Amino acid sequence: MTAPARHRARGFTLVEVLVALMVMAVMAAMAQRGVQALQTANRAGQDRMERSLRLATVLTQFEQDLAALYDAEAERAPPAVAFDGATLRLLRRTADGAQLVAWSFKGGRFLRWAGQPLLSLGQLDQAWQRSQLLDGSEREQVVALDGVQAVQVYFWWGSAWSNAQSTGNLAVAGGSVQAPPPPASGASAPRPPTTRQGVPRGVRLVLTLAGGGQVTRDVLMGPQP
Repeated sequence: MTAPARHRARGFTLVEVLVALMVMAVMAAMAQRGVQALQTANRAGQDRMERSLRLATVLTQFEQDLAALYDAEAERAPPAVAFDGATLRLLRRTADGAQLVAWSFKGGRFLRWAGQPLLSLGQLDQAWQRSQLLDGSEREQVVALDGVQAVQVYFWWGSAWSNAQSTGNLAVAGGSVQAPPPPASGASAPRPPTTRQGVPRGVRLVLTLAGGGQVTRDVLMGPQP
């Protein structure tokens, strides 16, 4: 065999094959990391979009509940809206009567409970008392939003926002504020006040989300000055 023929028949050496395999392995690892990074970013973006849509839905439902607010205007009727530090209770109009709705914060979850439409003040009073015993496991109660660190509610009285809990449940329409009497030891939560509470001009909801971030939504109600 001539020298040129021997040169054409020469193949790769073992070292060359190993080097090529190493280069291919490095490139494959880099490509895999790139694909994983893209998948992670895509999942994170999808999660953020779904959470944003969920949050928008929750806030829309919250606004709709307040937009249908119902004030019974009877001396012993439950107040149209009240906040006790953990639960915002409100009465809303429905086609079949009045409905009690409770937005509550428990264990990092923002929950919504809606009772059956009722037609009498006695039934509304019973529903109000029942709503004070909710523990989050009721069939009518749904998880509106999870990953919530804190919930705060403010009412617009007169010309300023005030902590809804600090006014108790007896902030009357004229603007005066009375502190509710403390319950006796071992007693259940107090019944709705006999003094009629005026409907605030606005409700502010502040959600502090786990991992940082805060969402504030103001809902104005009734004629504004």
